[in-house]
Amino acid sequence: MVRATGVGSWPGTDVRDAIRATRDLLADGHLPYLPELPGRGPGSELVGRSAGLLVELPVDLQPSGWRFVDRPGRDARRTAALWRQDLDELAEAYDGYTGELKVQVCGPLTLAAGVFLHRGERALVDEGATRDLTHSLAEGVRLHLADLERLVPGASLVLQLDEPSLPAVLASRLPTASGYGHLRAVDPQAAADAIGSVLEAAGSRATVVHCCAPGAPLPLLRRTGAGAVAVDTSLLSPAGWESVAATVEDGTSLYAGCLPTDGSGTARAAVESVTAGWNAAGLALSVLADIVVSPACGLAGLAPAAARSLQRAAVDVAAELSERAES
Repeated sequence: MVRATGVGSWPGTDVRDAIRATRDLLADGHLPYLPELPGRGPGSELVGRSAGLLVELPVDLQPSGWRFVDRPGRDARRTAALWRQDLDELAEAYDGYTGELKVQVCGPLTLAAGVFLHRGERALVDEGATRDLTHSLAEGVRLHLADLERLVPGASLVLQLDEPSLPAVLASRLPTASGYGHLRAVDPQAAADAIGSVLEAAGSRATVVHCCAPGAPLPLLRRTGAGAVAVDTSLLSPAGWESVAATVEDGTSLYAGCLPTDGSGTARAAVESVTAGWNAAGLALSVLADIVVSPACGLAGLAPAAARSLQRAAVDVAAELSERAES
């Protein structure tokens, strides 16, 4: 059966309401997730939230962004407090729950592109710093997943690594601190290895790597060892759908971000778009039953009511695609 989920972010500042909304919409046969609320401010957005999981690599917030520091300070305490609030609310909302539950963490390349060294450059410019960040993130993810399983013991966790900056990292599109140049492109195999090393921290748990940016590198994402890849399917060219076919035939599942978050699409249009791409790639309709559908990106930019509506639409898309897979 095709299932629905969300990418991760949610509007507003009420984490209790957000967790209960996603639970109520998805817990019955779909894939609920721990929502992220960047509207709460620093430490709740993708980079700061995930940097808070780093082990023995504290950060604080500067005008240029998150930066490594010698010891934890006020910003680290604020991020830790937000995490505690999220996990307390999650434990209460999912008391007695059994089934899959997805959690999202920034991937190592995007995190290294978003955290800065003491001298003002992105951590990505320094291979040693990137390596240390990757190892620290892997350990932080391992501890985080263990904590989640303690709080929601009936949950089968799914780890999602978010890598929105990956295409820019690979194509040397990130600016230097001076703004007059661009960072050297990261070798694709090194990128795959870094992502893979963090995924290994999940052990036997299910994993997915998400990249909703144009030019998501599906062949590289397959090489990370992830159980699934998540992409914005509206951005896929015919060649992109052929790469999806190679991904699926290689045993890697697809999370199809098929519902535009700007309100320009409908559930019906999303169904037709996914089906057309699937057919053009030469994939059997029966294999559609293995995919997961979602909005194309996070929902933080919407009003709460619109976010709920779009998440319901993903459930409707999943139901229609399930019927087509069975026909």
